[in-house]
Amino acid sequence: MKRSFLKFVWGAALVLCTSSAFAQKAQSLFNGKNLDGWKIHGTEKWYVDKGELICESGPDKEYGYLATDKQYKNFELTVQFKQEADGNSGVFFHSSLEGTKISGWQAEVAPPNMHTGGIYESYGRGWLIKPEKEREQYLKMGEWNTMKIRVSGDQVTTWLNGYEMITLKDEKIGAADGQIALQIHSGGGIKVRWKNIKLVPLKG
Repeated sequence: MKRSFLKFVWGAALVLCTSSAFAQKAQSLFNGKNLDGWKIHGTEKWYVDKGELICESGPDKEYGYLATDKQYKNFELTVQFKQEADGNSGVFFHSSLEGTKISGWQAEVAPPNMHTGGIYESYGRGWLIKPEKEREQYLKMGEWNTMKIRVSGDQVTTWLNGYEMITLKDEKIGAADGQIALQIHSGGGIKVRWKNIKLVPLKG
């Protein structure tokens, strides 16, 4: 009985230590105060309001990006977003920018039935994979959503509000690395709020 109790205590301590170690690996990419660690590309609006990161169409109604200063290869990225107005945006990874021309891959953030969680290759092959139609229901337009993007080697998996949206294997993705970037789509009338942008590096 005493030995079993000790095993239980040891097991519980091991779980706590493991959880703590995992938590320590998470990096917050947005500090809730300003855009330190990010660079604006284009003339669209990026600003902080009440601890949230806002992207909003400007007068030019063109594409706009907010990209990290650092590059990332293998990682698990978690973001929360709330779409206001049109809500057509996205999360790029393994990307590079020249002005507002972006090369890389986008985990789509879009209005209902427009493939949120799918993967699009910019200036390349276009749509690589879209979520199955029945998975479109997991988007909560006008409410907070949680997206998780896991990139490990040549495999990408996305989740939306806890539901797996897609899994993709692609050698071209596996061979690349680059910046993470949030997007404003062209056309105007777009506003999206972001918060809790956290990244856990993964071993390659």
